[in-house]
Amino acid sequence: MLTAKEIRDSFKNFFESKGHHIVPSAPMVIKDDPTLMFTNAGMNQFKDIILGNHPAKYQRVADSQKCLRVSGKHNDLEEVGHDTYHHTMFEMLGNWSFGDYFKKEAISWAWEYLVEVLKLNPEHLYATVFEGSPEEGLGRDDEAASYWEQFLPKDHIINGNKHDNFWEMGDTGPCGPCSEIHIDLRPAEERAKISGRDLVNHDHPQVIEIWNLVFMQYNRKADGSLEPLPAKVIDTGMGFERLCMALQGKTSNYDTDVFQPMLKAIAAMSGTEYGKDKQQDIAMRVIADHIRTIAFSITDGQLPSNAKAGYVIRRILRRAVRYGYTFLGQKQAFMYKLLPVLIDNMGEAYPELIAQKALIEKVIKEEEESFLRTLETGIRLLDKTMEDTKANGKTEISGKDAFTLYDTFGFPLDLTELILRENGMTVNIEEFDGEMQQQKQRARNAAAIETGDWITLKEGTTEFVGYDYTEYEASILRYRQIKQKNQTLYQIVLDYTPFYAESGGQVGDTGVLVSEFETIEVVDTKKENNLPIHITKKLPEHPEAPMMACVDTDKRAACAANHSATHLLDAALREVLGEHVEQKGSLVTPDSLRFDFSHFQKVTDEEIRKVEHIVNARIRANIPLQEYRNIPIEEAKELGAIALFGEKYGDRVRVIQFGTSIEFCGGTHVAATGNIGMVKIISESSVAAGVRRIEAYTGARVEEMLDTIQDTLSDLKALFNNAPDLGIAIRKYIDENAGLKKQVEEFMKEKEAALKERLLKNVQEVNGVKVIKFCAPLPAEVVKNIAFQLRGEITENLFFVAGSIDNGKPMLTVMLSDNLVATGLKAGNLVKEAAKLIQGGGGGQPHFATAGGKNTDGLNAAVEKVLELAGI
Repeated sequence: MLTAKEIRDSFKNFFESKGHHIVPSAPMVIKDDPTLMFTNAGMNQFKDIILGNHPAKYQRVADSQKCLRVSGKHNDLEEVGHDTYHHTMFEMLGNWSFGDYFKKEAISWAWEYLVEVLKLNPEHLYATVFEGSPEEGLGRDDEAASYWEQFLPKDHIINGNKHDNFWEMGDTGPCGPCSEIHIDLRPAEERAKISGRDLVNHDHPQVIEIWNLVFMQYNRKADGSLEPLPAKVIDTGMGFERLCMALQGKTSNYDTDVFQPMLKAIAAMSGTEYGKDKQQDIAMRVIADHIRTIAFSITDGQLPSNAKAGYVIRRILRRAVRYGYTFLGQKQAFMYKLLPVLIDNMGEAYPELIAQKALIEKVIKEEEESFLRTLETGIRLLDKTMEDTKANGKTEISGKDAFTLYDTFGFPLDLTELILRENGMTVNIEEFDGEMQQQKQRARNAAAIETGDWITLKEGTTEFVGYDYTEYEASILRYRQIKQKNQTLYQIVLDYTPFYAESGGQVGDTGVLVSEFETIEVVDTKKENNLPIHITKKLPEHPEAPMMACVDTDKRAACAANHSATHLLDAALREVLGEHVEQKGSLVTPDSLRFDFSHFQKVTDEEIRKVEHIVNARIRANIPLQEYRNIPIEEAKELGAIALFGEKYGDRVRVIQFGTSIEFCGGTHVAATGNIGMVKIISESSVAAGVRRIEAYTGARVEEMLDTIQDTLSDLKALFNNAPDLGIAIRKYIDENAGLKKQVEEFMKEKEAALKERLLKNVQEVNGVKVIKFCAPLPAEVVKNIAFQLRGEITENLFFVAGSIDNGKPMLTVMLSDNLVATGLKAGNLVKEAAKLIQGGGGGQPHFATAGGKNTDGLNAAVEKVLELAGI
């Protein structure tokens, strides 16, 4: 029986023998495509080639790609663990042709690999082909069917509808029919009862799709029409885990050697056995699947957080923790302990797991502990909700309350339902779903973009010339209109551009496009599928005219200084803190720099100063830039260049060197370090478990900050009579202030005691009630102390009401003895009503309550109102 590793290798070897170039997996987290957060298909890393934005280096390519499907159209999260074949993270084996071979070769090689190389039984295979779409003017894909007829009987070739057998990249862009290969893994007796043909695409767990061959031959325009693609593309994707299941004779992906080591480890940890209890089995499958997703995401640079991709990863981690908590009795952090098993299973294929082990463990453990605390909070809140609901004679809690628990505290609905069932209660699911739909609609509205078709003026691709020029003659290749949040913008593609498009943490350039007719402002430059996009608020009236593309050089220079300073900072941090420091993110703007890095404790003030001194010494040394442009990646590694985890590098790369700082980098930099001026670190903080963040200024911003500090010190010295030693002067005043404060406190205590004694002598008895009332300018704390002291001395029939003024604001205070409360009087109700006379409000407990307001003139009347309301 082939192992998972042997199956993965056999696929690559087969397609290498067919002239394909084997490329490494791209990171699972996507950083340069605004339309996607995660790699959800093998074709993602080739989008720029498929869209014609970049020429294909190799016309035939194959790989094994790590993918994640948990959001958008491909959202399998809720199925994961409950069935045998859905996953969040999975591997996709794929082969591509960019303008080379098409349907005939794709189909024949798929058959050859599955049947002749892997020895799958051809009688158990079925193929689907696109049945056509009359409304689109598309007929059945007879071409693909004819090729399948060379291998399969006609009753094993099934027509598929547009949903299953017409693949589209998005609302617009490349698309085309596809042909899925399904396999029937049922026992012979079941196959004899009902044909596998009747179960294809009907969610049967043993009649499943294993490979999809996509034939991209059309381009979908914004108006919905289709036009033929000039260069046809083959894009295939085969589920690695499903293929392992088929080849290893299993009926579940989780029974293969891809997952079994992990499941055994989870069972041992929780004192259970996989296969004995349905709910426990689901929990173990969820954890086995999710630990892979979380570990690979962290490795590729995406930490759990409360925003965008980070929130998706946090949600997946919390789902796994919740299943372990509820069904496996895991009340303490446990998932981080599974990492050695994952590394043992997948570390050879993905060595980045080994390199990042310490960070992955630290992040997962801290996230687990945080969520376990959240679970406890959620359970307490749910207990209170159940108590209130029962008090109202109901057994169903509102969907709104359940949604608040879910949305605000991360408390899953199914856990809410489970706890409610145990207490004989339910939740209004319809109301919950309504709240969820409203939230999704708000998110959709916020992210909605209306994109027009590209208007092509001339064919070609963009060449970036910004490393050497800040002005360059250019022509518009194509443009389109986009609308987002009621704003209309234009995206422009140039043949040559000096504008740096946002990437690698550095913001995009701004500037102008100048022709003999007009000047158009470029408000930003973004990268979309590796294509620099110039964003403008208006379209040139003469888009066909030649123009000068001119970058805002002041902004570019400031960005370059901050980017080069980031490299020096990275090197200095390694020297001071250790070689474990790895870049985990950065932001380079004209105003400042931000640098995230792996480190497991706070950077001390002494370490920060040492880092600053090293960086500034190298700035003063005026080290010249050494740029290695477009060199082979192996040569870059020999130079000692630092590559970032989670980044995909091509065969040829750019390296930036300033002395001992050597890094892969595509950003803009200063010609020599002296141009940076100076670096000053302004803050150091925690971003996530094991990840710290430094923010810093360079150049003129440092001058501005030093000026502000100097001005502040001058003002302080003036306040302290220009004392020669400001520290001694401030300490002296602090000591004096503390002494005076103590004297004031003693005086206030004496005043409290004197006032209390005076009030005791002037108690008015009304119908057996001992009434104490007064109005005076006193701090609220003093009035409160007096009220509680009097309550301690007059234990029955005490009715205390005071009007006081604290810092110019009126305050009403009521204190009642317990026996008066027992008669039905409530201090909170009394102050709430009477506070209207001081234009305020308040409340409190039945025996003690306060209210604040704005109108001091109404204070006496408010005191009398309290007595009136009490019937005294």
